[in-house]
Amino acid sequence: MSKTRLVSLANWARTHLPTRDSLEQSVLIRPFAHLVLRADLWRFNRRSVPRGVAVGLFVGIFALIPGVQLVGAALLCVPTRGNIPLAGAMTFLSNPATTPFIMLASIALGNALGFHADLATLNHLFTSGAGMGAWMHWLLSDGAPALMVGLAIIASVSAAAGYCVAALVWRRMVATRRRKRRLRA
Repeated sequence: MSKTRLVSLANWARTHLPTRDSLEQSVLIRPFAHLVLRADLWRFNRRSVPRGVAVGLFVGIFALIPGVQLVGAALLCVPTRGNIPLAGAMTFLSNPATTPFIMLASIALGNALGFHADLATLNHLFTSGAGMGAWMHWLLSDGAPALMVGLAIIASVSAAAGYCVAALVWRRMVATRRRKRRLRA
């Protein structure tokens, strides 16, 4: 990744991700502020970065509820000592464009593992333009076990892959910095 892309990514994160001050003002986080706003959870180091990526991917894929994702990722970073800003950024992986694909993949995976979600009913709901009530009834009665098992597996695999990739990228960045320092000296 080029230096200009890293700078633009950092600028985007600075403008879109919550700050420590904004989290202090949040009604949901205020009871947990003494835990979540610890300085070590906001530093970028070789241990907290992969943990933050993994937590963000897991919560972002498993929760699929936009308001809950950021709060859940921040609270889950406390026991895992993950980086809160990165966990928040990783929750944006599941957005309105990717959520249907994540849900369909989860249902297909759940069905493949022996749980039964009637896909004919799902197709009928989609083609008939069913309302939210019908979708929720199908999801809570027939599709829930397959969806939840599929989400848990996809979220876990994504978190593990994200952890490994973040650790490798961090290691490569450090090696590149060391190499440049040696060349300057």
